[in-house]
Amino acid sequence: MIDFNQLINNYLKREIRSKSIGRYYPSEAGNCLRKSYYSYKIPRDVDEDLIKVFELGNMLHTFITNALDSEKNPHIEVLESESSFQLPIDEILISGRIDDIISVKLDNKKYVVEVKSTSMLEATKEPSEGHLYQLHVYMHHTGIYNGIILYIERNTLQSKAFYVDYNPAIFNEVATRFRALHKFLTKEILPHPEAKIESKMNWQCNRCQYRQECDANKKW
Repeated sequence: MIDFNQLINNYLKREIRSKSIGRYYPSEAGNCLRKSYYSYKIPRDVDEDLIKVFELGNMLHTFITNALDSEKNPHIEVLESESSFQLPIDEILISGRIDDIISVKLDNKKYVVEVKSTSMLEATKEPSEGHLYQLHVYMHHTGIYNGIILYIERNTLQSKAFYVDYNPAIFNEVATRFRALHKFLTKEILPHPEAKIESKMNWQCNRCQYRQECDANKKW
């Protein structure tokens, strides 16, 4: 008998890659600082189930790009997709990929689109803070100050879009967080466990790979 679950796990398995201190990623901006710290100091395999969620997200992004770029939607023009970028801030570098930059012919505007998958669209009442942070990095880099965070429900392909105007205060908060992470890493100072302290971040503890190490350190 063929174990297809194992075949899929083998295919999706990722090698552990050490991160370089000084090079950070937009998707980390909303993470608990202690979790981000551990991910640089103690690189670890990602949980198999979580890898599958990431892969589904990638598949949905490809689907949305194809839908936007289809001749069946002539009022939409995809200018860029999965474009890599680097944004220097002081002595650090923010590095990543922008999902899509689209042009809408109806209002002659350009938008940066960030696609996210969700298991329950009805529960999504507003963009998450982390997703707002991520989008603001992209808008700051491109100089395109109209953004869309597009949530796609994995089981139904139903969507919900949130239109976001660039707010320099939000980008400054992102920059401050990355500067703080860099300082903690270079000086080897363990950050406070934000996700334990801040109620809006508590959910991050549920599947954190570093929960054992975090629980063992009571100095906060």
